[in-house]
Amino acid sequence: MGTETTAGGTGHEDLPAFARRLLRYRRPSAARGLFEIAVTAVPLAAISVAAWLAIGAHIWWGLLLILPAAAFLVRLFMIQHDCGHGAFFPSKPLNDWVGRVIGILTLTPYDYWGHSHAVHHATSGALDRRTLGGIDTLTVDEYLALPPLRRFGYRLYRHPAVMFGLGPAFVFLLQHRAPVGLMRHGWRPWVSVLATNLGIAALAVGLMAIFGVAPVLLVSLPSVVLAASIGVWLFFVQHQFEQTYWARAEGWNFQEAALRGSSHYDLPPVLRWFTANIGIHHVHHLNSRIPYYRLPQVLRDEPHLKGLGRLTLLDSLRCVGLSLWDEAGQRLISFREIRGRTAEPRPAAA
Repeated sequence: MGTETTAGGTGHEDLPAFARRLLRYRRPSAARGLFEIAVTAVPLAAISVAAWLAIGAHIWWGLLLILPAAAFLVRLFMIQHDCGHGAFFPSKPLNDWVGRVIGILTLTPYDYWGHSHAVHHATSGALDRRTLGGIDTLTVDEYLALPPLRRFGYRLYRHPAVMFGLGPAFVFLLQHRAPVGLMRHGWRPWVSVLATNLGIAALAVGLMAIFGVAPVLLVSLPSVVLAASIGVWLFFVQHQFEQTYWARAEGWNFQEAALRGSSHYDLPPVLRWFTANIGIHHVHHLNSRIPYYRLPQVLRDEPHLKGLGRLTLLDSLRCVGLSLWDEAGQRLISFREIRGRTAEPRPAAA
């Protein structure tokens, strides 16, 4: 890796200095944070109420509002995401409590999710530390060494219908109801999950008492599932692209993993707004304390970052079939590309 160019002609040895340049963008604004919540939560509430009322009169009018409800729910999750990084309000307690309340609406236990997401940031692109918070990715050799049944399981896991359909629904509706992966990490993950579950139950009962059981379920469940699928798609595209970055312990570097292992998902303006600039993911990984509304300013001030890991909406569709990391070719490849190969043991690390 040595002096490989990563950002604006800077080599590997300049990345720490480049990362320090981004520190000036970190300060969040309380006023801006309140504004961002207002323009997200108020429309979401209005659309949801309209859908619950409309579905009683004409089911199709209510169902038509599911897509905009899901879009605003995605944006609300991005606010929760920034709260988890301490990047939304200047006050940590305010970040945490706003994030916890939003977690009831997104069905995501804030503190439990925050821990696994922090692990993802700390280990992104590290082949020897694939644990919580990421999409399971095998190397070619690891996949070929599996018995047939486990190969089938991995292929099923990576199938688009599971990855972007059944999988997100399972995670947000069921898996998040217990601190999976952290069950033996003390009481805090349990408190986070159980308190969120109680909040969800209380909110659901209250809404059903006002609007009826059927309207709330017919609108809210599809909205959550659709928002979950959109969220998983975004997370997938942010790291599962052909020229992404994976390295073993001896060659892994945090700054390089951030810039090369995270994409710049260059979406149309409307989609950038609804996804809260999360597509500027390489900058986010390099400094996760930058509020999402300041990420575009980083690109304006550092224009060389615009082309780094850039994916358009059309480009991103080609990422769906990429499922295995080819260590020899240093790229993500499809199952089709390994036909005829046999497993070869990877040399032991020095």
